[in-house]
Amino acid sequence: MKKILSLLLLIGLIATTGKAQDTVKPPITKAVDAIVAKVEEKKSHWYDKINVRGYVQVRYNRLFESNPEFKSEQGDKSIGSNGGFFIRRARIIFYGQVNEHVYFYIQPDFASSASSTGLHFGQLRDAYFDVSIDKKKEFRFRLGQSKVPYGFENMQSSQNRLPLDRNEALNSAVSNERDLGVFFMYAPKKVRELYSSLVSDGYKGSGDYGVFAFGLYNGQTANKPELNNNSHWAARLTYPFKIKNQVIETGISMYSGIFTIPKDQLTAGIKTQTKNDYLDERYAASLILYPKPFGVFAEYTMGKGPAYDMKSDSVLVKDLSGGYVTLTYLLKIKKHVIMPFVRGQIFDGAKKHELDARAYEVTEIEGGIEWQPLKYFELTATWLYSEKRTSDKAKKDNFQIGNMLRLQAQVNF
Repeated sequence: MKKILSLLLLIGLIATTGKAQDTVKPPITKAVDAIVAKVEEKKSHWYDKINVRGYVQVRYNRLFESNPEFKSEQGDKSIGSNGGFFIRRARIIFYGQVNEHVYFYIQPDFASSASSTGLHFGQLRDAYFDVSIDKKKEFRFRLGQSKVPYGFENMQSSQNRLPLDRNEALNSAVSNERDLGVFFMYAPKKVRELYSSLVSDGYKGSGDYGVFAFGLYNGQTANKPELNNNSHWAARLTYPFKIKNQVIETGISMYSGIFTIPKDQLTAGIKTQTKNDYLDERYAASLILYPKPFGVFAEYTMGKGPAYDMKSDSVLVKDLSGGYVTLTYLLKIKKHVIMPFVRGQIFDGAKKHELDARAYEVTEIEGGIEWQPLKYFELTATWLYSEKRTSDKAKKDNFQIGNMLRLQAQVNF
């Protein structure tokens, strides 16, 4: 188009001056550029601003299994008796910058479990839009259902995480890591670019959730109705420091609010506080050394929340604490990416989303290797050893030890 317009203008000059110009003068160039820009702008369609990507994870956990009664309520439900091949996640993400100030992101998951007998139902994970108030997009508001800014591993996509499931301590804060609310986020342009590269270059970054984030959300977790008149608040402060070739990120985060335990999540006869309302607050610290080539991911959390108390046969507000350390090493052999890793974790607390705010004591170690022969395909094999003691009204002292070989194939598109 630009060449055709330039040729027409040149012919016009020849006709009016009787000779061709050796060069096209700047004013003519500017005129051509302006015309071309207008033509291209008119040709822009709504679907040019929408991008699509996603990933699928298929697992098998039963090799060399030592205890079929060892289960995972919040994480991988195919662990243990009657578990088989399992689609852990099947996600398609629609996203795009619809104009200079508005960005949208929608992510459904088609591997959700609607019940113990029904698998692979579609369920909304994210549905939000970012409204930036400056041209550099350093200041923005996020509205809709999205991840609550708390911790590092909760922010990190399961597409990028090395261990197959998130740690118990921080992940017990927000089921599926998401809720409905509004958050303000700030990050300088250079830091946003660094956050993006830490993910795209394979260093297992968390993505861009701002250097500083603060906001309000319902507090009952994603896809659940609000059950009280109190909003949760959350705040997160983190910063990645570049030291020569290395990147170190430190962060602190916190949240607080009132969590209402749904009636269908309580066993008949159990004692609870008025209206089933409980203080729900936590604090967390993160230290990340990105794998260049040696990496460390470490977090610890403390707080209070609803928890089943075996002695009083009731749900009380109790202290909780726990954390994890993951060590890894990044190897690149030709086009192959290999990342061996080991993670140890502890948790002494409860999971407010489970029956009777089930109490937990967890000690676990998991080691394995992730192999990416292609950018679009990866295989992970891990060995898990775990000791879990849980307590609710039906099973007041349920202690299980389990170890197994876990396998996962992941396709990225």
